[in-house]
Amino acid sequence: MLTADDLTQISVKGFDKSSLITTTGPPLYLLHFYSPHSAIHRSLAAISVSKRSRIILSGYNLIKMVTTTASGLQMMMTRPSISSSSSRRILKGNAAIFSVESKGLSSTSYIASVQPLCRSFTSTPLKFDKVVTRAMSEASESKPAPGLPIDLRGKRAFIAGIADDNGYGWAIAKSLAAAGAEILVGTWVPALNIFETSLRRGKFDNSRVLPDGSLMEIAKVYPLDAVFDNPEDVPEDIKTNKRYAGSSNWTVQEVAECVKKDFGTIDILVHSLANGPEVSKPLLETSRKGYLAAISASSYSYVSLLKHFIPIMNPGITTWNLQSTVTPAGGASLSLTYIASERIIPGYGGGMSSAKAALESDTRVLAFEAGRRHRIRVNTISAGPLGSRAAKAIGFIDTMIEYSLANAPLQKELSADEVGNAAAFLASPLASAITGTVLYVDNGLNAMGVGVDSPIFGDLNIPKDSHS
Repeated sequence: MLTADDLTQISVKGFDKSSLITTTGPPLYLLHFYSPHSAIHRSLAAISVSKRSRIILSGYNLIKMVTTTASGLQMMMTRPSISSSSSRRILKGNAAIFSVESKGLSSTSYIASVQPLCRSFTSTPLKFDKVVTRAMSEASESKPAPGLPIDLRGKRAFIAGIADDNGYGWAIAKSLAAAGAEILVGTWVPALNIFETSLRRGKFDNSRVLPDGSLMEIAKVYPLDAVFDNPEDVPEDIKTNKRYAGSSNWTVQEVAECVKKDFGTIDILVHSLANGPEVSKPLLETSRKGYLAAISASSYSYVSLLKHFIPIMNPGITTWNLQSTVTPAGGASLSLTYIASERIIPGYGGGMSSAKAALESDTRVLAFEAGRRHRIRVNTISAGPLGSRAAKAIGFIDTMIEYSLANAPLQKELSADEVGNAAAFLASPLASAITGTVLYVDNGLNAMGVGVDSPIFGDLNIPKDSHS
């Protein structure tokens, strides 16, 4: 438990000093907080801002006040007492960042609403305004964003496995970009030329449009074959394959090194790739080579990516909750899985169901290991069927979409954007306590025990969505 003696100084960065209302001496501000905890009701601090942007704290129970601020979120007063013009200036851009320095511990909080304080005050009981916690994501700096939108501004994401504009990987990239993240892409080497050419010629422009009307920008596209960890793993027939000609540094280790050289660090890692060369074969007819190939490309590739990218992933910051316990909040990693990992899906063979089961099991283990060692969160999304180009290789994806539409609790076709938005949430500070989780984004199909479109249920009058 921190005490007042532990707390020394607070730095303030990103604050628009022109908007501060000065008095005859250094400007003083009163921070208003509200909490259902009675101890926080008494939280009050007078802050004196010096010319060097260092502020000395005086007040009552300030530590508890600081610890109520959520990491990465912005605190805004619902009824600010300052003038509207000053309010707009203060809320513009990034919030003031108060960094607490105390005996080897550090914390970063965002406080955007302040109220000028008279230099003399009495002990008259004070009434605290209620605060609203919200994450900022609007591009406009003229007004605060409403509600609780996802804010990934200043974050950088690497998405492995994008080769066109109609799969889940592309949708995830768009949602992350819409939330403000910088996008890096890893594309399978044989598909690299077609992807980059299409991107350059504007063939993807329609699908690059973000909610604000701008186009998603991809900072860089890297050649990647996640089946190979390092150059020593690449067999001679692949090295001499004409589909790999002209590309270099495409093993997992080399790509991670290139990203480090080009950008330094990343915050978000997305694994959106899978391959089973014998996916159309029943498991009993799958060869050892085909089975292991599915495991290698679809599940171990995620282990390898995380292993090599973790050293350049930002670990995040340390925050305090109301009990003053330390909570990790850092980088985020996620993958894509499928319900065949735990349910029988005839036709999804070649070891792919086993690969997805391994991926989900690895997600839990990696969540523990990456969380304890690096403060990295690891989750996976179990997405429903989507008619992407890659999925059509299975051969019966349209049938699965029809089955889902008929049997899922929500009778509608799943949109790739819905998976992308779920990924953006998992990658954001709003999901800072979520790790080791399989998140189902499939209109609820995973919850069903039977197919209600079966004739045996014909007499049960099961409700159907007339709009589906």
